[in-house]
This record gives sequence, structure tokens and C-alpha cells, in this order.
Amino acid sequence: MKDFVKMTLAVICGLFIVSVLSVILTIGTIGGIAAAGSVQQPLPKSGILKIDLSTMVMCENTPASNPMALIGGSKMESIQLLKAVKAVKAAAADPSVKCIYILPDNSMNESLASLEELRKALEFFRESGKPVVAYTEAPTTGGYYLASVADKVYMTSHIGASQMFTGVSSQLIFLKDLLDKLGVNVQLIRHGKYKSAGEMFVRSSSSQENMEQNQEMINSIWNTLSSQIAASRDITVDEINAAINALKLVGPQDFLDCKLVDELLTADQLKDKLAALAGVEKYKEVKFVGLPTYAAAKLLPTKIEKRSIAVIYADGQIVDGKEPEQVAGDRFASVIAKVRADSTVKAVVLRVNSPGGSVLASEKIKAELDLLGESKPLVASFGDYAASGGYWISNNCQKIFSDAVTLTGSIGVFSAIPDISGTLKNVAHVTVTPVCSNEHGDMYSMTRPLDAAEQDYLHKSIETVYDRFVSIVSAGRGLDPEYVDEIGQGRVWTGAEAETKGLVDEIGTLSDAIHWAAVAAGGEDPENWAVTEYPAPMTAFQQIVAKMAGLPDGEDVLASMVDGIKVRKDIAVMPYQIRLSF
Repeated sequence: MKDFVKMTLAVICGLFIVSVLSVILTIGTIGGIAAAGSVQQPLPKSGILKIDLSTMVMCENTPASNPMALIGGSKMESIQLLKAVKAVKAAAADPSVKCIYILPDNSMNESLASLEELRKALEFFRESGKPVVAYTEAPTTGGYYLASVADKVYMTSHIGASQMFTGVSSQLIFLKDLLDKLGVNVQLIRHGKYKSAGEMFVRSSSSQENMEQNQEMINSIWNTLSSQIAASRDITVDEINAAINALKLVGPQDFLDCKLVDELLTADQLKDKLAALAGVEKYKEVKFVGLPTYAAAKLLPTKIEKRSIAVIYADGQIVDGKEPEQVAGDRFASVIAKVRADSTVKAVVLRVNSPGGSVLASEKIKAELDLLGESKPLVASFGDYAASGGYWISNNCQKIFSDAVTLTGSIGVFSAIPDISGTLKNVAHVTVTPVCSNEHGDMYSMTRPLDAAEQDYLHKSIETVYDRFVSIVSAGRGLDPEYVDEIGQGRVWTGAEAETKGLVDEIGTLSDAIHWAAVAAGGEDPENWAVTEYPAPMTAFQQIVAKMAGLPDGEDVLASMVDGIKVRKDIAVMPYQIRLSF
């Protein structure tokens, strides 16, 4: 019997050792593949820098290593927005880059704010005297917006491709009728007539205030895009609107007739143009280099310097705890504290790309940022969103830069408590009998509606949070509380509108914010400063370890839908996303 036990234990130990070795070998193999995928490719001595939006996607922070994508042979390359902008600007002074060639189609992976910042970098490149050309077959609103910056915009002469240059739109979804059929009653308590985060659960159509703010946001975004397009194409905004509203843009000839493109080309004709731009006789001699490859080769890794500008990326929803994929309160507070204690960091840029979230987490992050701002210059840069909790954490920065199409503000708060008692009784045929130590012990059980006292309790909580929100914006921005309340009420503004309201200081890019921080820290040439990023992206090894440890690294679509109607208390969040109409 003892021999049997010994043998069994030996087998178990052997299997365990083999399993560990297998994991180590797997990690080593994946690490090797990841390393192989990151090897810098040599650049041609002379060629064309290509920006192909169908094969690259820009992201806020440096993208984490993705060994699975390398194994699967993914052709989509990720590049950090700041690196993309720096690479384009570097190309302006690089004699080996003869021109930039933009392929703007299939740009649905890009956000408006990213396109706006990349477009400004392309304007800088053009000022160097080098040409930018674009070629489109099926233009979308976002794709054409980027392409319009080019000296020449070419379009296929072939018909048949779908034209989706139709302006900007958003879709508001309302679930009350569906929830009624399921027996779910969402009890919404909020402050702010424009705070529409919970409307989708309690209404079958939009409120007048929600429609008002959405229409003005869309108009503001379109005004930014159309005015820049008009300036680049030497036409008027009225001409652009007339063509779109009358649905004139059916085929390539219509784009040419409306002065939106310069010439219709076949594939061979395009090749001849590119060869001429590259300064070679034949197209086969043209050397292309993609923007991610060029950035990897030209932008050397940041060296450890005695002084640096820290860029803290608040990218994602603000949540409680230490969630690695979101702006988690405890994790971010510790990151900020680390930056504050680092004597080599002389100034900080807070890059915000968040629709908001937990009030408690926002408070923790703001408290650390306030301490940091007392010892180092602190500037904010807004990306796609800096709304509600995203604005909460950043309004006390010394200066705020925002993209014109950023969605910000949303100074308001709400709580949503679903009551599924109807679902349990009429759909599931389940009876729930509460047993409580106190009168309101099952208040958050979701198995019964709130009574009047409980609704009043939540309303007081909401008012307390809203008053706090107004007071910190008033103090941070130097505005009267009455005025903040007037422009607050949950109202969402674009960056262009927010500048006129005093919520942001200047329309500018992340690069502009870094430049300001460097000058504020030392008044010297910002190019001499190192830039360090926080939080640091996880390596392939860290991702695998996180997986093995069961750490969260993403959300299931169904899980996120269910989460949308869970108990949500004291939430400062902006619910919708504006997407280009593709």
C-alpha cells in the first residue's frame, strides 16, 4: 500500500513538473515570437511613407505585446497616437522620405480625436514643402476628413464602391419597452436635466434635453470637420453640405465634380504618380515604409534621463479597485503617487480618454493628482472623452488642452436601481421572501421597488455628490458655482464648445500639452526632454501570468450588457459614444 501511495505521489509530482516546464517553454516560445515580431526592419535610403488605415490602428498608450496576434498572423498593426504624430513630424526633416501617401479607406478603427491629431501632424509635414497625397476608393466621413489634408486627393475611376461620406451621426438606444416585457423596472435618481446616462432604461424615446444636447454636439463636431475640409479643398462648407444633403456623391465623377478630389485614376495611373513622387522611373523601384515600421525604426526607446515629462494615460472607464484594463481608482492612485515621488519627473501630462465612472474612484484619483500638482507642473490633455468622472479628475490641472471633437463636461450624477420583482413573479414564477435585520436591509436586493424613504435617501446622496462636483469645478476652473451649475446639469459639450464655456483652456493636441509641460518645468527646448509613460503596458509574459492567475483582461459583450442594468450608485459617467457613420 505504501509503495502504491509513493508511486501515485511520484506520478503526480512528475505531471506537475512537466506542466510547469510546458508553461515555461510556451512562455519562452511566445516571448521569442514576440521578440521576433518586434525586430526593427531596415528603412530604405529613399522612399514613400505610407499611412494605410486598413492595416493600422492608433491607440492612446503604447499597446501591450500581443503574442496571440503574432501567432495568428494578424496584419493589423497598433501604434501609439503620440508615436504616430512624432513619426510624421520626424519624416518632415528626413531627406529619405520623399512624400506621404495616405490610404484612408476602412478607417472605422480610428476615433475622431485620433484622426484630428494625426491630421494636424500631416499639416506640419506639408509645411516642410514635401507633398502629401491620398488615394480613396470608398470614402467614409472620417477617412475623407483625413485625406482632405493632402495636396492631392486621388480617387479610383472605377464605379461600384460604396460611398459613405454622409456626415456625422449618433444613435440613441432606449430599452424601456423591452425591459417592461421582461418585468424589469429601473429606478433612476439623478441630478441634471441633461444627465441622460439612465434614460435608455426608463424611456422609450429621448427627452427634449437629451435631443438638444446630442444635436448640438453633432453639429459642433461636423462644423469642425467640414470647416477643415473646406479650407483644405478651397471650397465652402455650404458646398459640402449641399452635396451631402442632396445625395449627389454617388460615384467617383460626382466627387470630382464637387471638387472633393483632384483626379480620377486607374491603378496603373496611380503607380505612375507614385513613381514620380518617389523620384524613380518605374513603380517597381518605389520603396514604401508603413508608419508603424517607420516609427519603430526612427523613434528610439526613451532613455533613462535625470529629468523627464511623465504622461499618465487615464484611458477607459473609471472603476473601483485595481482592474488592469480600466482606470481603476486604487491602481491609478498608486501610479500617480509613484510619479509624484519620482524626482526625475519634472512635469506631468494627464492624458484623459474616459467617459467617467465611479465617484469614489474619481475622488481617489483626484486627491493624488491634487497632491502631484502642488509639487510639479500638471497639464491635462483630452482625447475622445473627458466627461463626467473624466472631467472630475482633471479640472484642477494648471492648463487643459482639448481636441475640438472631444466630448467633455457632463457635470452630473445618477443612480440606477433595477427592480426585477416583476421578472421573478411573472416570467420566472419565483417568489422571494426577504429576511432582514433592519427595515431597509434588502434595499439593494433588486427584488422589490424602492419605497419613498429609500428614494429620498438616494436623492440626498446624489445631491451631495453633485454639489461636490460643482464645487471642485468651480475651484479648479475659477468659475462661480452658479455658472458651473448652469453649464453643468449633466450637459455634454464638445471641446470646441467647452473652450467657449471656460471648461478647457485651449484647443490643442497631446503634443501641445507635452510642449507646455516642458516649458513650464524648465523653459527649455521640449525636444530635449525624455517622455515616460504611465501605467506601463503589460509585457507578453505579464499578460500570460495574469491569465493564469485569473485576473480580468476584458469584458464579454453579454456581461457588459448585463452590467448595464445592475445596481449603479453615485455614478459620474457619460453613456454614449459618437461614432462616424460608416
